Amino acid sequence: MAEEVLSAETAYKGRLLGLKIFDVKLPTGKVARREVVEHPGAVAIVPLLGGDRVALVTQFRLAAGRELLEIPAGTLRPGEDPIECAKRELIEETGYEAGELEPLAEFFLAPGYSTELMRLYLARALRAVGQRPDEDERIRVVEMGISDAWGLVERGLIIDAKTIVGLALALRRLGGGG
Repeated sequence: MAEEVLSAETAYKGRLLGLKIFDVKLPTGKVARREVVEHPGAVAIVPLLGGDRVALVTQFRLAAGRELLEIPAGTLRPGEDPIECAKRELIEETGYEAGELEPLAEFFLAPGYSTELMRLYLARALRAVGQRPDEDERIRVVEMGISDAWGLVERGLIIDAKTIVGLALALRRLGGGG
């Protein structure tokens, strides 16, 4: 079922993303073109506060054309360990430092056209250290019960994929369904 790469061309290389165009030979012998967005990978964190509360963030997302309610997340820097990235992003976006970071899952966000691999963590034993967003980020922290957050998913008010997956897996880990 594998596709044989016949040629690859870099169509774009930006600060964060690249775009490659591949010509591939299919198992049937036909040739097809593939466009692949190259991404360095990312992390997302479900920060659990005391009493089964979770810290979410809101920020405007240009691609979505609106503000979204999400779990904190961020892109890996070159050579950065995913756990270190998760620690950094959690502090930057929420102002909390995790005493424990537990891996929940890894998944591709859109494998049909992107190499982005998301690593998802559950953060516990949080300690407030002060929010440190990047200069271009305008982030607001929203704290609520994790069951209330799942209710927003069910009502279609949380529509971010990593957040839906993160909340579902965190609820399952906590024994609350999802």
